[in-house]
Amino acid sequence: MATSGTYTFDLDLADVMEEAFERAGIELRSGYDYKTARRSLNLLMLEWQNRGLILWTVRNTTQALTAGTTAYSLGADVLDIVDASIRTDAGSVTSQFDQSMTRISISDYSQLSNKLTQSKPLQYYVEKNPDGIIVHLWPAPDGQETYTFAYYYMQKIEDTGSPASNNMDVPARFLPCLVSGLAYQLSLKYPEAAARAQMLKADYDEQFTLAVESDRNKASLFISPGGYQF
Repeated sequence: MATSGTYTFDLDLADVMEEAFERAGIELRSGYDYKTARRSLNLLMLEWQNRGLILWTVRNTTQALTAGTTAYSLGADVLDIVDASIRTDAGSVTSQFDQSMTRISISDYSQLSNKLTQSKPLQYYVEKNPDGIIVHLWPAPDGQETYTFAYYYMQKIEDTGSPASNNMDVPARFLPCLVSGLAYQLSLKYPEAAARAQMLKADYDEQFTLAVESDRNKASLFISPGGYQF
């Protein structure tokens, strides 16, 4: 039996839109159709991010700390922090050590009587601003050791961009969910597709569940740092 021997199937932006329009029972004819579908895809990516932890978006990085400084602006691609540790002797094969930190709420942080107390940071509060994420550490780093804030974070999903040849910033296993979601969104916009809305919504919900289940960590130990469950 002859098979392709390849594993590279993907859909570019034009393919995703065409498939979604077909499922909704309408034709992609004009520049406006392309524009409104692209806008819906960007909103769909934001919806996914609002749903919570998606493992394929998790990255890890570090932030060097300065003695006495409590607040640090993180990268523009950071959506939220999943887990964090305070690291000492970073880069040392024999003595690098990570100690888990506790994420606290704004209420807990606001009630700290002296936010300038200096010692080894053990807690952090995440401030979410329109311009990005700011992490506040407590206690403030002292000058006794060189500290590094090591953290795992959810990375923002990239926008669609303009060229129809662009690929979406999602793994292939999420493509069925992506197409189903867009088809459902289109059914809410186009009167001629309204009769399919309920069916398309059910398919989208099923595809999202399947995609997220396939994305779950299969380890036997489940950890819930900062309210997220792997």
